[in-house]
Amino acid sequence: MSTITGSQIIKAIIETLQMVSISLAIGSVFGIPLGVLLVITKSGGIIKNKVVFSVLNNIINIVRSLPFIILLVAIVPFTRFIVGSSIGTKAAIIPLIVYITPYIARLIENSLLEVSSGIIEAAEAMGATTIQIIWHFLLPEALGSLILSLTTATIGLIGATAMAGTVGGGGIGDVAISYGYQRFNTGVIVVTVIILIIFVQAIQNLGNVLAKKARRH
Repeated sequence: MSTITGSQIIKAIIETLQMVSISLAIGSVFGIPLGVLLVITKSGGIIKNKVVFSVLNNIINIVRSLPFIILLVAIVPFTRFIVGSSIGTKAAIIPLIVYITPYIARLIENSLLEVSSGIIEAAEAMGATTIQIIWHFLLPEALGSLILSLTTATIGLIGATAMAGTVGGGGIGDVAISYGYQRFNTGVIVVTVIILIIFVQAIQNLGNVLAKKARRH
């Protein structure tokens, strides 16, 4: 551990938290509506639209088929255009958003499909509009599952940020590669692994608690 200081570890933790929180927030802004659109436009949906569903479904499948490390490299020109660089924490956030958005969309779709069709039919019978059905019936009924879906997405992002470290993305992954793997320092690798495990356990436990509370209401 002589090759790295505590302040560098703390800085790496902060960078990881920044990458995860920002990319999750922006990815959710795009991913949640996409997931809702997939559900309401698919066959049997509230506003069935085969064209919209097919386009969204195919785009999501294409992006999700790319391993993050390949996606990271493939959109380097786009990343440079947005932030002016392809290295560092800010640059890593762009591919993380592109990676997590379709992932969230698919998770949200699966959660919303768990809602009983009877609830939707009852809402339609009461004369609720499409927006009202989504906001007052679909989302509230799936809230517990939605929380667990976002929990899964957050954990996936943590793993992706670690991979971003292989190309100088900053964070815990960068520390593991630069100070652990490249310098044959097993101690650094062990510490970074422990930190990542703590992150994942904390987020999963928080998600479980929040989902449990949501399902009680």
